[in-house]
Amino acid sequence: MAAVARLELRGIEVRFGGHRALRGIDLDVDAGRVTGLIGPNGAGKTTLFDVVTGLRRPDAGTVVLDGRDVTGLPPHRRARAGLARTFQRLEVFGSLSVRDNLVVAAEMSGKRAGAVDTVLAQVGLAPVAGERADALPTGWARLVEVGRALVTEPRVLLLDEPASGLDDDETDALGSLLAAVAGAGTAVLLVEHDVALVMQVCSTVTVLDAGAVLAVGTPAEVRADPGVLDAYLGTTQ
Repeated sequence: MAAVARLELRGIEVRFGGHRALRGIDLDVDAGRVTGLIGPNGAGKTTLFDVVTGLRRPDAGTVVLDGRDVTGLPPHRRARAGLARTFQRLEVFGSLSVRDNLVVAAEMSGKRAGAVDTVLAQVGLAPVAGERADALPTGWARLVEVGRALVTEPRVLLLDEPASGLDDDETDALGSLLAAVAGAGTAVLLVEHDVALVMQVCSTVTVLDAGAVLAVGTPAEVRADPGVLDAYLGTTQ
């Protein structure tokens, strides 16, 4: 069965003054798969996330969610339509417990509060559910963000550097979690500098460089691409 694109980006352009931060980006994020988005710092990955979630209006191009053009919708309406994201810079409610971080997300999205315990267990946060979010190590706080996104029951999940601060075992567990989330039908778009994790969990990978698509393919194809090796992965990869 052919994959169904839950999220389609076509011709996305973003300019900051005279600088073209994104240049004609096309990208499909399929249901039931993890799609990787990689590239050097400054390539435009987070800017593209901002366009998808409505934090930045593109200068050109369209954002299509489940066949519906949402380019003109504000962030809260896109969230209600099934988009959820985490941020490269941590965005947790520090004075609240881990559990209450998820409860707030569930209530604001109109989802089942009963899903909180399920997600806490799924993400591995049940043992620290009662602790303040700002008392956690950075890696665990990132998992709070992931859990908070999952409790909204998204159709498309955008993750910006979720493995940052995780040790090897925690990163392996995150990979298994992402595979399970995608396996349940969610479309996952993963921005991540941990190349090993990207190669492990992603079905396809898009590489950005200087705001443009440098390569698209399977992890093996991307890893062997001479242009990608030169621009990002390095010739020793």
